[in-house]
Amino acid sequence: MKVLLTGAWTMIATAWRLNPRKTALAVALMTAGAVAAPLLAAALGWMTREVVAGSVGRAVLAGVTVAVPAVVVLAFGHFAHLAYYELSELAELDFDERVIAVSNGSAGIEHHERAEHADTWTVLRQEGRQFRTGLEALLNGVGLVLAVVLTAVLLAGQNPWLLLLPVAAVPPLLAGRVAERVLDRARTATAEPTRTALNLFHLATSARLAGELRVSGVRDELRARHNASWDTATRGLWRAHLTATWIRAAGQVVFALAYIAGVLLVVRDAIAGRRGVGDVVLVIVLAAQVNQQVATAVTLLQDLQRMAGAYRRLTEAAAWATGPDPAPATDAPPQRLDDGISFDRVAFTYPGTDVPVLHEVDLHLPAGATVAIVGENGAGKSTLVKLLCGFYRPSEGRILVDGVDLHGMAVEEWRTRIAAGFQDFVRYEFLAQQVVGLGDLSRVSSESTVRAALDRAGATGVLDELPEGLRTRLGKSYHDGAELSGGQWQKLALGRAMMREAPLLLVLDEPTSALDPEAEHVLFQRYAEHAKRVAGRTGGITVFVSHRFSTVRMADLIIVVGEGRVVESGDHATLIGRGGLYAELFALQAESYS
Repeated sequence: MKVLLTGAWTMIATAWRLNPRKTALAVALMTAGAVAAPLLAAALGWMTREVVAGSVGRAVLAGVTVAVPAVVVLAFGHFAHLAYYELSELAELDFDERVIAVSNGSAGIEHHERAEHADTWTVLRQEGRQFRTGLEALLNGVGLVLAVVLTAVLLAGQNPWLLLLPVAAVPPLLAGRVAERVLDRARTATAEPTRTALNLFHLATSARLAGELRVSGVRDELRARHNASWDTATRGLWRAHLTATWIRAAGQVVFALAYIAGVLLVVRDAIAGRRGVGDVVLVIVLAAQVNQQVATAVTLLQDLQRMAGAYRRLTEAAAWATGPDPAPATDAPPQRLDDGISFDRVAFTYPGTDVPVLHEVDLHLPAGATVAIVGENGAGKSTLVKLLCGFYRPSEGRILVDGVDLHGMAVEEWRTRIAAGFQDFVRYEFLAQQVVGLGDLSRVSSESTVRAALDRAGATGVLDELPEGLRTRLGKSYHDGAELSGGQWQKLALGRAMMREAPLLLVLDEPTSALDPEAEHVLFQRYAEHAKRVAGRTGGITVFVSHRFSTVRMADLIIVVGEGRVVESGDHATLIGRGGLYAELFALQAESYS
């Protein structure tokens, strides 16, 4: 009940914050429509009595009286719909904004990489689409309470025993709560197959992947897996809905018995002469309205529980996305590096796993150096990059920046001194200038800065192929959007990484995977030249991860990682002379090229 009340209060507070005038208007109109229903029943009873009594004048007056609440019931709900529909759209947008804020509000990325958290995002996306019914139910609540009170007063005036009719509404309400809990558990349990089906749908309908699907002949397999995932999800939900239906039906049976008993009670009084035909009409109409009020209350409770569950999940997501309150940052990143960055006995285990990825890493990245990290797949190269960027904190040990623990720095401040390019880069479907300029928001509107960044990334050639240069909209989501090749997208992403001209740390994690070896070699020569200029200004370090040794050999320092440990370090000539893992990997790649 606490979760329900908290969710209801959050929803009404959100609606009031978004548009107080429309919230008040919707509540007033829906309340008037709800209260008019029992008044309509009373007017019908009066009109029936006057017609039976043969009083023409009073019957006409009663008929006019019937028309007023009838018009209110029919018309006010329509006008209320106009108000709450706009409110629901705003509320859905507000909820989506909060989900995005929670998803991207954390300095780390753990909540993006754990499967159980991905299930939560899936359920939140589904529940966010239910705001219209949830808000409608909430706004109906005030009118429903008043209508129930007025109905009870009118029923008590006929026979005090009829007050048991509203009481008989309690079992359906309780049954509705139990049924919604069953459905809530089912939505959580089926989140994984639902997420799988949505992912497969995206793969099957993506223009970028269409060629590979056809060449590999997996279209039927993809469709079969999509259908299987949906079948798994829908079977679980169907069983839950079936169970919930039986639970609700059991609650409705209790009310139905009370309804029949109430009508029979009034009919008996009418036969005995204690009540007139008008009273019978009044009770039958009121009893039918109580039945409708019960159905509305059950639906209202169900919708409110669903939305309360959505807010509860969002609150829980905010808790694990942000994690415990970090210790206050006491140090600021240096303006320039004099010594460099050191790993002091660093170990790391990904949350939710038991196997360490890094073991007692001792490593020094000298200020001004160009550093290459190499190793076989799964050796821990990208994990080192994640720790350098502050996406995770070491499980053990420290990372020191000019002797200062990185843990003591505000991570967002540290990231303002970092530039990065990743293999899994973002394809922003914006104007080309914005796609690159987002690497430094403060200068996104500076065309000269964007062009300079593209020049440093060796990506100015991409502009020559765009019909409107930097003003070209990119992506197939727009009818006038230009679609780029994978290599062109990657070059723009590299340009984005070059927007910060003098970072303390430039990280390039497989940023040229879509380029051919020759293009990558030329590109890294440009990076090396840029790194030397940056090193002279800030002592900045350039760290890149690559599998191509023609590029790696240009680095001042090469770090060889194997099974989560640093197994070798030195320049190319030194490592070749040792004849260790680096020399072995280099020879294998050289042999494959020859």
